[in-house]
Amino acid sequence: MNTTWQNIKYKLLYSGSKLNVLIAINVAVFVLVYVPGIFEQLFVTGLGRPSVIVSYAQEYLAMPAYLPKLITRFWTPITYMFMHQGIFHILFNMLWLYWMGQLFEEYLGTKRTVGLYIMGGLLGALLFVTAFNLVPAFSQSELLPLTTVAGASASVMAIVIATATLLPNYTIFLMFLGPVKLKWVALFYVLFDFLSIAGPNAGGEIAHLGGALMGFIYVKQLQRGNYLGEGFTNLFKPNPKIKVVSHNTGYQRSAGRNANNYPAQEEIDRILDKISQSGYDSLNKNEKEILFRASNKD
Repeated sequence: MNTTWQNIKYKLLYSGSKLNVLIAINVAVFVLVYVPGIFEQLFVTGLGRPSVIVSYAQEYLAMPAYLPKLITRFWTPITYMFMHQGIFHILFNMLWLYWMGQLFEEYLGTKRTVGLYIMGGLLGALLFVTAFNLVPAFSQSELLPLTTVAGASASVMAIVIATATLLPNYTIFLMFLGPVKLKWVALFYVLFDFLSIAGPNAGGEIAHLGGALMGFIYVKQLQRGNYLGEGFTNLFKPNPKIKVVSHNTGYQRSAGRNANNYPAQEEIDRILDKISQSGYDSLNKNEKEILFRASNKD
């Protein structure tokens, strides 16, 4: 048991990956809300009535579309991206975050995951609020004061689309479909969300599109040398306790980070362009090493 906890602690705090931290926060919020809610229904309110705990959590953590209410819930553009509305909602979001996030971190490093996650959620929130207050079909609805959005889907979409934009020809294997290139997966989800705007989850679909737009913009700006969301780089950053110095390689690594020999920005941009056009497999050994060193920059 102690070893298991140590492994979990290492993955969360010292592995360098931010995916585990993001997934842990989402799962923790879900458990803290829904587990007490289940006990409440079993022993207090009964199964036929909604949980007061879950209702209050949705009221104060989900983001409302109605502007007068949003002003009094000004924190919800952040909290909504960690709040889910059911077991399948969080399950599929976390699976996609894990699968696509691993690819994202493999090719761009671990320091940009949190920034893109938050920016995708924020742009999704902005698009959601804008659409529901300006588009007549939504703004004139009697349900506007009651409309909210919750879930990590916009943030996850940002990472999915960013990965597909960076590696459009990267092939993944899908059940019943076999090998599929990432660009077709991304296109399917964007079209699906757009065609579902007139459906019962219009707010969620609009937020997804905002996240997708953020993911596309993020990689295109990255390929031009513009690093969006650098202010989020140090969030959930562990304090390194081990320093390893190698005199044979010509440079130092401290807790997985390079102190010297950081490649020129022009070279990084050239490699990212090559990945975007021909895929990661087109890189030679030297280019892969350059990308590795770039991904470990502070």
